[in-house]
Amino acid sequence: MELATTLKSQAVRNVVREVGINADYWYPVEWGHRLKAGEVIPVSIWQQAIAVYRDDQGQLHALEDACPHRGVALHKGEVQGQNIACRYHGWQFNGKGDCVNIPYLPDGQKLPCAQAHNYPIQEKYGLIWVFPGDPSLSEIRQPPHVVEFDQPGWLDVSVTAHLGAHFSICNENAMDVFHGFLHQNLQGWFDPVLLSLRETEASICAEYQVSYKGRIAKFLGLSEQANTVTTLPVSVQYHYPHYHSTLQGVSSLYLMRLPVGPTESRSFALFFFKVRLPQQLLNPLKPLLRSVLRRFVLLKFLDQDIEMMESEQKRYLDKPTRRYVEINPAIIALQRLIVRQYDLFQQKAGQSAVHGNVVTEE
Repeated sequence: MELATTLKSQAVRNVVREVGINADYWYPVEWGHRLKAGEVIPVSIWQQAIAVYRDDQGQLHALEDACPHRGVALHKGEVQGQNIACRYHGWQFNGKGDCVNIPYLPDGQKLPCAQAHNYPIQEKYGLIWVFPGDPSLSEIRQPPHVVEFDQPGWLDVSVTAHLGAHFSICNENAMDVFHGFLHQNLQGWFDPVLLSLRETEASICAEYQVSYKGRIAKFLGLSEQANTVTTLPVSVQYHYPHYHSTLQGVSSLYLMRLPVGPTESRSFALFFFKVRLPQQLLNPLKPLLRSVLRRFVLLKFLDQDIEMMESEQKRYLDKPTRRYVEINPAIIALQRLIVRQYDLFQQKAGQSAVHGNVVTEE
């Protein structure tokens, strides 16, 4: 559905800062290279504590982070072969969550019916993904398709962020191209114009036009000269619960969100930059280029964004009844979608969650 692009004052209802997630999607929990064979890590997907481990064969498993015996966190245990052993009494559970061994039971004695809840898990695009919702939907709904992954001519740069804010605040930051003012000292973008806006039950697509100028713009190939203004179209697509944005012919960003809790989120970003160098020259330069872009460009922008998002969260917690006004219809549409997806999940779970409209016009 096409939506109006007029910048018009609308009041935001703060329910969007309180809702949970639709769990029937894949969520990233960690970069795959950070979990070696025989290791286990704790992760959290919207207050669901999960122990993720890689067995001695390199296979990934995800279990509820609570031993069915006494409730001790399973991530405190150790990987033994293809199983995980609880730190407290050594009870072993396989990747399906079945209790397969209790070290102090006599041989042949029947094991108790003790099972840890297991979650679908996979590794894709260098990330570990967990599906916290209905397992029957895990094959139907897959992680976003990353077109540029392993494709020649693109330089990939990964960036991880920890944000002390509700995921709706983080998502609004990614949709909001109008905040280039924040990054002016970094030679960010300016003069943004919202060209088109489309909405479906599970997605928002906003097309913007933005201008660039300066040394960073020249370095990234946005302009021929640092003092030249270049205007380009930018597409920002939110396919619940993740983002994909493109700067025509220059870059592509996949922003994978992990809502941890009401005031905590994580983000796993894959940036792709079009590099106009022969592949044989680009490959040996990739480690250096990744380091330069991550440290001197991307993290500087990210640090400024995080400061604003965490400030927004803090002010909300100080006074949840405070009224806010928004004029970007893309943000209003995004808030509507976030609440709608949560309601759909609640309704499916047999719970009644009526939040009403997200916005009212003033």
